[in-house]
Amino acid sequence: MTSVEGPMADVRDMYMAHISLRREFGLAPTLVRGVTAGDKARCETVSDHLGLLCTILHAHHGGEDALLWPKLLERGSTEVAPVVLRMESQHEVIDRTNEEVMAGLTAWRREASAHDREVLASALDRLDAALVEHMALEEKHILPLAEKYVTASEWQELGKHSMEELPKKRLPLAFGMAMYEGDPQVIKNILAEAPLVARLLMPIMAPRAYASHAKRVYGTATPARSQG
Repeated sequence: MTSVEGPMADVRDMYMAHISLRREFGLAPTLVRGVTAGDKARCETVSDHLGLLCTILHAHHGGEDALLWPKLLERGSTEVAPVVLRMESQHEVIDRTNEEVMAGLTAWRREASAHDREVLASALDRLDAALVEHMALEEKHILPLAEKYVTASEWQELGKHSMEELPKKRLPLAFGMAMYEGDPQVIKNILAEAPLVARLLMPIMAPRAYASHAKRVYGTATPARSQG
């Protein structure tokens, strides 16, 4: 077990990310099933939204795989290995299901058929269920371990790693999704580590980007909030 010194991770931003993912993926199956067969324009709008969600999810889990699990395994006691192995196993299931969703999006976009719509919605049902279970366990077991074994600077690298996988033009929207139900103090802490331009503009741009996006996708700038 390796010891570390210095300020330790403030993991509240992970709760904020999870709330956003729970909300968006929780709404996704009904969103897809609400598209009329053959409505290619609406299919494209919803597909673009879901493609972004899948990219965000892949980036989020990629950061954990690359940077978080190895540190916990290296530094933790015997309490760590079983839960990290379980997290890794769940990531594998989620990654496969996420790939099914991406494949389903490609098929649905071709003709916006009722059959492809239901195949995609069913994959989203499975992905949502897997995510809910995974994030609950992560919040119960992993985040307390991160507070114990991961430094604040290392935790910030986790967030930077995830953001690097997202197209820069989508960053305001992605951050706006998280800000929608985010703790204002946590948002302030995140932005404190950002470049000056981002600190000044993101509080304005991100909520506007999400409100405009949500209006197109959900028909309202204030979609239903997460259950936790």
